[in-house]
Amino acid sequence: MGSLPNALPRVDNRIMIAIVDAGLGNIAAIATMLRRLGHPARIAKDPAELDGASHAILPGVGAFDRGKTLLDQGGFIPALTALRDRGQPILGICLGMQLLTRRSDEGQLPGLGWIPGETLRFDLDAQARQRLRIPHMGWNHIQVLQSEPLFDGHQEDRRFYFIHSYRVSCEDPHDIVATAWHGHDFVAVFRRATVLGTQFHPEKSHRHGLKLLDRFARWRP
Repeated sequence: MGSLPNALPRVDNRIMIAIVDAGLGNIAAIATMLRRLGHPARIAKDPAELDGASHAILPGVGAFDRGKTLLDQGGFIPALTALRDRGQPILGICLGMQLLTRRSDEGQLPGLGWIPGETLRFDLDAQARQRLRIPHMGWNHIQVLQSEPLFDGHQEDRRFYFIHSYRVSCEDPHDIVATAWHGHDFVAVFRRATVLGTQFHPEKSHRHGLKLLDRFARWRP
């Protein structure tokens, strides 16, 4: 998966990253990457296991309503909200990112609403005219609009692995950290306060994903 620069500072021993396991994503791959980086990580199968976490990751694959239902049934939403209210960093990945918005074209249930915006279906007619496929799947470059906290200020070839049929639309452009293009620009990364989301999968993105997860883990707001 590539290597990290040798110049990164020593891991902060106050870090403990909780990865929410509500049945929504590739939990083991994320935990493996974090441990490879030297960051303590635990898989939280119960909301109580979020207690004491310095950071939380909400992965997700699948349908919006099922994702929201599993979070509700697992009792994770109050625990995640408590972390957010304390200013702890929270990272949503793919469906986890979409669940942070108010709603989705994919379902009927409300999202968490932590990010003003919604999750929309790609314009299938426009994609077809450009001979682009839905789902958007594979490697794509992103355009970084704001560097901190997930990116440094250096211009580099940033490529990440995507697989999704829906995209996030942010009401406030200041929440948009990075965009990607698939027929048109869409939000690849957002941030509001200490809540972040990536539409791509860092755990599938080799050295670029490693670097992003490392920066997230080291971020102390």
